[in-house]
Amino acid sequence: MQLVSISANLLFFSFVAYLVAMLFFGGAVKGSKSQEAYENNRWGKIAIVITILGFITHIGYFITRWIASAHAPVSNMYEFMTAFAMMIIGAFILLFFIYRTPSLGLFALPLAVVIIGYASMFPREIAPLIPALKSYWLTIHVITAAMGEAILAISAVAGLIFLLKNIDLTKKSKQRFWLEAIMFTLILVVGFVMSSSTFALMGYEAKFTYINKNEEQAQIVYNYPPLFGMNEYESLTPEKMAPLAEMPAIVNAKTLTTLVWSVATGIVLYLLLRLILRRPVATLFQPFAKKANSQVMDEIGYRSVLIGFPVFTLGAVIFAMIWAHEAWSRFWGWDPKEVWALITWLFYAAYLHLRLSRGWEGEKLAWLAVVGFVIIMFNLIVVNLIIAGLHSYA
Repeated sequence: MQLVSISANLLFFSFVAYLVAMLFFGGAVKGSKSQEAYENNRWGKIAIVITILGFITHIGYFITRWIASAHAPVSNMYEFMTAFAMMIIGAFILLFFIYRTPSLGLFALPLAVVIIGYASMFPREIAPLIPALKSYWLTIHVITAAMGEAILAISAVAGLIFLLKNIDLTKKSKQRFWLEAIMFTLILVVGFVMSSSTFALMGYEAKFTYINKNEEQAQIVYNYPPLFGMNEYESLTPEKMAPLAEMPAIVNAKTLTTLVWSVATGIVLYLLLRLILRRPVATLFQPFAKKANSQVMDEIGYRSVLIGFPVFTLGAVIFAMIWAHEAWSRFWGWDPKEVWALITWLFYAAYLHLRLSRGWEGEKLAWLAVVGFVIIMFNLIVVNLIIAGLHSYA
């Protein structure tokens, strides 16, 4: 228990360090009056030192939790997402020392912070591994796949910076519409954190029994007012709100309820911001991308995919197929998670084909990098939590 407490404190320190480093990266971007000052700003140097300190304690969290649980801490959503955030920071640090661009930190660190915030909404208790996960392939497959996805995430960060710098937000266009759609999606994630935190502080709980996919009776606790009920549900807390509809066994109704509440909160938050700003939300972030070098952002995006794609291929495809054969005596079974891993792989294969064979670069590839990360997050959130399948361990 002491190790668990130490682990949690180390992660909290990392979270705070990333928040502080964001402010210093902001100072490096806004305070630079020349390209040389932009690349060697003292605020940027302080920011990267704080980021490294946060990364070291993040690694400390990962190691101490591994020791405490006696298995790689990637067996549930809390552990996987915190590890994913750690790897994003590691990939960013490496690229920062190569390209010296503070704007990358100003956009990469918030991504890690949001992911850690998202992870904190899941149960943090260490539980014994279920039989399906008691394999050394848990460590090999999941960590390698997460590492590949983290490197690919940096390509999306570079792509977003490129788009913010080069798209004219003063004129109506398809590019402005889709860039604003990206901002809207990010606000939806903030909406999730806000809504879940609010109901957690209220101590809201609604308990139900239901029939699971194995046709066995199980029990579930909702931390949001239940909009959707699990398959053949019965309420154990009749004083709480009754679900508006019952979902079939293939759908995780609890997670669907969470998704709807989060989206509704995000929509309200976005509309309030638009009402206050009276202009696209993307215009708030555009000044922080103006000093970034477009050619450098394009190169970072491409090289991130060039490195991340083979790592992802190894972890999410090859190692996954080997483990699937050991566990289920088949390499491929069209499970939802497997299908979306294949879609992700095909998408980035197409990215590299278009870059290397067709000569695509700049804005086209920036859009592809951002869309690729949307696919990754859809796989991690929607496929993991809403669609029932053989990989629904979280």
